[in-house]
Amino acid sequence: MGTRTPCRVDRRVSSAVRVSVDEPGAVGAPGAGGAVASGGRDSSVDSGIRAVARIRAEVDARGVSRLPVLEGEGPLAVRRVRSSGQEARVALVGAMSAPLGGDRLTVEATAGVGARLDIGSSAATIALPGQSERPARYDVRLSVAEDAELRWLPEQLISAYGSSLRMTTRAELAPGARLLLREEQVLGRAGEEPGALTSRLTVRCDGRTLLDQELSCGPGAPGGWDGPAALAGHRALGQLVVVHPELAHSPAEPRMLGEHAALTPLAGPGLLVTAVAADALLLRRVLDEAVRLVAW
Repeated sequence: MGTRTPCRVDRRVSSAVRVSVDEPGAVGAPGAGGAVASGGRDSSVDSGIRAVARIRAEVDARGVSRLPVLEGEGPLAVRRVRSSGQEARVALVGAMSAPLGGDRLTVEATAGVGARLDIGSSAATIALPGQSERPARYDVRLSVAEDAELRWLPEQLISAYGSSLRMTTRAELAPGARLLLREEQVLGRAGEEPGALTSRLTVRCDGRTLLDQELSCGPGAPGGWDGPAALAGHRALGQLVVVHPELAHSPAEPRMLGEHAALTPLAGPGLLVTAVAADALLLRRVLDEAVRLVAW
């Protein structure tokens, strides 16, 4: 791949935004859950942005999942999306370039007892170099109560050349909770080397750890990350985590899913699908097929 000089994004100006529409439940309708997008940069440009998005789903008397909490700040805008069923659906929308160097972004999502919550995003997230030399942080915290279901299905994270990002995703599940989590990472945009990316994924159910893994890629990563025992030159990698009570009694059988993907049962009511691919499109095809195979 060709080498580029990283283009650092200067995001000196940001503004508070409050959106309101009349029709509840419409895309971009914070009235459905009081969504507010606000945010700004600290007085020091190098300090980065601090932004938190909070999402909470609860079941009403009719068994329909509602969104009593739907709040976003700065680049983390949240929008309710129409649903044809009883689940609540939310889309994360990028309101400005992020994460850049020095940014601290957090998404907190909770599915209350018996609730069903689907969370996606409107576009890929691109980690870019910013004015600060410090790495950006992006933390995702998912909480799933008893008999609840949460589907975390964002678009890809792209690690652009010159960027530095540390990402953590932590899911805490109560007994009987269900989770479908997809994580996709693309190392570099077309024709460029990747940035520095460290990603940690932790999933716990009923106080027990089902999965705790960390991956580092790009400049500064331990040697071998791109070797034959790891990515082997592939630039898109992803995983799918499924937690379901039935898997405690009928665990999945380990097997290959094509040439570059594998299904592994976890020590508990869960399974993990790991895949690598040449690009984001091929990776998505593999993971979509995995969803069909596990009959979610």
